Amino acid sequence: MTPPRLSAPKVVKAKRSWRVTLGRTAHKAGHASEWLAAAWLMARGYQVLGFRLKTRGGEIDILARRGEVLAVVEVKRRPTLAQALIALTPDQYDRLLTAGRAVLRQRPSLAGHRLRIDMVALAPGCFPRHRRGVVPFGRGGD
Repeated sequence: MTPPRLSAPKVVKAKRSWRVTLGRTAHKAGHASEWLAAAWLMARGYQVLGFRLKTRGGEIDILARRGEVLAVVEVKRRPTLAQALIALTPDQYDRLLTAGRAVLRQRPSLAGHRLRIDMVALAPGCFPRHRRGVVPFGRGGD
């Protein structure tokens, strides 16, 4: 009769402290960027309806309304404004569009609003840039 095999217990590695700190710092910076972008939009007459809304299609950083336009706003913070302005990928754009359509379906009070994908680009030492009706870099307006 053979003795039963013993296996070593599985060891789960803890995240290194520098990675946890870096993640926490990035998370806080992201939230601060979204608040700054929301304030910028409100100063320009937008009504902010929500932050970090999660839908099946994806997450919406800021949902804002101005007149009959419902803006799904993506906030991008990069070292330069040029980098921030081209940071929206086609896949992200498609997810934002799907998420925005889901919000329109789920909220009858928004019926009749025109859906638009906007972006607020942020960079240190620069004023925020609000781009309305963006298309992802490289897609070329399809």
